[in-house]
Amino acid sequence: MKRLSTNFMGIHLKNPIIAGASNLSDNLDNVKRLEEAGVAAIVFKSLFEEQIQLEKLELDADLEEYDERHAEMITMHPHLEHAGIEEHLLKLRKAKESVSIPVIASLNAVHGKTWLEYARKLQDTGVDGLELNLYSIPKRVDLDAAFIENEHLEKLTDIKKAIKIPMSVKISPFYTNIMNVVHRMSKGGVDGVVLFNRLYESDIDVKSEKTKLDMTLSSSDEMRLPLRYTGLLEGKIAADICSSRGIDSGDDVIKMLLAGAKCVQVVSSVYRHGYRHVGIMLEDIAKWMDSKGYENIEDFRGKLSKSNLKDPYAYERAQYVDLLMKPFESLIKEPMR
Repeated sequence: MKRLSTNFMGIHLKNPIIAGASNLSDNLDNVKRLEEAGVAAIVFKSLFEEQIQLEKLELDADLEEYDERHAEMITMHPHLEHAGIEEHLLKLRKAKESVSIPVIASLNAVHGKTWLEYARKLQDTGVDGLELNLYSIPKRVDLDAAFIENEHLEKLTDIKKAIKIPMSVKISPFYTNIMNVVHRMSKGGVDGVVLFNRLYESDIDVKSEKTKLDMTLSSSDEMRLPLRYTGLLEGKIAADICSSRGIDSGDDVIKMLLAGAKCVQVVSSVYRHGYRHVGIMLEDIAKWMDSKGYENIEDFRGKLSKSNLKDPYAYERAQYVDLLMKPFESLIKEPMR
């Protein structure tokens, strides 16, 4: 449907729904299913430097396990080296060749030189764009917010200079001032910003008294944070906005577009409902547009962003204060005592 078409960081999209990076895209059959389901683009499974390094250490440990058991024995195995990122690059190249929709690479590295090296190699696979997964888990008390933010911005600037394809950054919501950081990223040359990355958090099993890590799918309630910052940032930055996290229905997509997003990323909704749910979401968007008399997405995109609203307090704290003034008794299932 031409009427649903949009674009993100200069990449034409037939509709606003992108399949976000996940294990789904690690399988070539799944990549084809996502295209058949109707997604406009696919962000391939992220390349993590830490995973590559861990696999290399495990291989070295396995190969050296029986070394020097006897005086005349140096090694039982011929010299072997871990393939590094070659397997990931091969899968990515095949995925790009197997579908007609745009494919975007995703990268999360640790060291400065590795960011640049991996970014160039991902670009060489022929992908349409690169998404950087940028976040920092606090580990030291002596690092302030400015140091971490400046380090991130330097990485973005260096990578942008090193590649020619469009580049977006997928960030977490845990910056001190998201508005300022995103504004500086946009000025630094990023073509798009994805709001937000959903980090997996540790949990504790009280029976075994051990930590555990469960994969939990996002819900629609989680979309309110990216919705807020999409509405606040639209019209304030040059970079395109892609909203992510908790988007589970056609109505959720419409809300993000009204706030000013160019597109959205979905993952949990596909896991929860299956591939065909993408088509249902697209149909719901088209039906809503018909009911409102909109011919294309640009007719209403950003209509309810802060820049286009007369209410000066939209998306800000005044709404929170107003909400606190209202009675909540109707939400309580049992009588208050």
